[in-house]
Amino acid sequence: MSQAVDASRIPELSNIVAFALEEARKAGATQAEADVSLQKGLNVTVRLGEVETIEYQRDRGLGITVYIDQAKGAASSADLRPEAVREMVCKACSIAQRTARDEYAGLADAADMAQVIPDLSLDHPWELTPEEAIELARRCEAAGLGLDKRLTNSEGASVSTHRGVRVYGNTHGFIAGYPSTSHSLSCVLLAQSGEDMQRDYWYSAARSPRELETAEAIGLRAGERAIARLGARQIGTRRAPVVFAAELARGFYGHLIGAVRGTSQYRKLTFLPESIGERVLPPGLHLRERPHIPRAMASSPFDAEGVTTRDSDLVTNGALQRYVLGSYSARKLGMHTTGNAGGIHNLLVSSDVGALSLPQLLHAMGEGLYITELMGQGVNGVTGDYSRGASGFWVQGGEIAYPVHEVTIAGNLKPMLLGIRAIGSDIDPHGAIRTGSVLIDEMMIAGN
Repeated sequence: MSQAVDASRIPELSNIVAFALEEARKAGATQAEADVSLQKGLNVTVRLGEVETIEYQRDRGLGITVYIDQAKGAASSADLRPEAVREMVCKACSIAQRTARDEYAGLADAADMAQVIPDLSLDHPWELTPEEAIELARRCEAAGLGLDKRLTNSEGASVSTHRGVRVYGNTHGFIAGYPSTSHSLSCVLLAQSGEDMQRDYWYSAARSPRELETAEAIGLRAGERAIARLGARQIGTRRAPVVFAAELARGFYGHLIGAVRGTSQYRKLTFLPESIGERVLPPGLHLRERPHIPRAMASSPFDAEGVTTRDSDLVTNGALQRYVLGSYSARKLGMHTTGNAGGIHNLLVSSDVGALSLPQLLHAMGEGLYITELMGQGVNGVTGDYSRGASGFWVQGGEIAYPVHEVTIAGNLKPMLLGIRAIGSDIDPHGAIRTGSVLIDEMMIAGN
């Protein structure tokens, strides 16, 4: 096989998928789907100017799922030779023959398959040599450490570049694929003043290397964040407003997405059961899914089942419009797939009253906690109970007063979501949920 990992491999991979599907038909499968991918990557980490790791990645894999009268079997292999594919298909069919029939199992409907595969500009290779990656990481770390003599140590700067190509097909006759890339640059620094030692980080990620922040900017930002945390103190227990920084707000909205996923709904393991049409966010707040944003990290022309992705609204004026569904969960709920097998594609948070800059958001809060780091996993998706360790900055008179650490924030996700008072314009573009910082009217803050 060719060593390239790019669009030129799509015909070859499509043939492998077609062969696997035909073998599944011969083995008695009534339906089947297959997914093949090739991946390559380079990861380099430098610490205190010295190379710590250089890691090459090169992976390939084929997975197939077969349905025999709605009994499901699945198998996978890293060997793409015809004889290995044939054996893998036989294993999947053997499993299906021993599995109980599930009336909801099967492919997504043929009518939902993507008919047009738009070019979303997801493939931007970075021909980076290890030597160039090392130099980039060194520049990043050196810029941060050179900011202030109190920056005394480092957990390293890392450069990562990955490229892959994926082809999916099923027995509806759908076969399509596309290449994609992802690149990142990060730095973690430690600051010390006397016995006080604090760490912080910064990073940038993008489809195109030209859209990454510069190495020096990332190092400086990591250094500034670490220095700002020196002198952190505890605060007394109280109830107060909080602002989640943009990179944390993604996770906050992520709990809402988890609650309205089809699997959570049909299992009744959610704090928002049967909530379509109900208000889950304040009036004037919207969550809109936009899967076809060029170069966005979560863009995709079709979902994990080949279903076409399209613009849609998840929350309009605070009210939930739909669940997040693949075909299986949709059938369980008596609904239709929303093209979200595999997850959300670029969820945009917006408000009718507009977004505030971070200084404006802190001014609107007046007094409260600006949270820049969360620790622990104390979130119950069934009850909505929320309790996590946190650190950040105490805000007084709308201005940052001093850093804070060793506190716990607690509440319940349902009133927290309804208690959003304002959103920020400092959009974090790195993930599937695009949001700025978010101001919540009140949480319990447990301190000393």
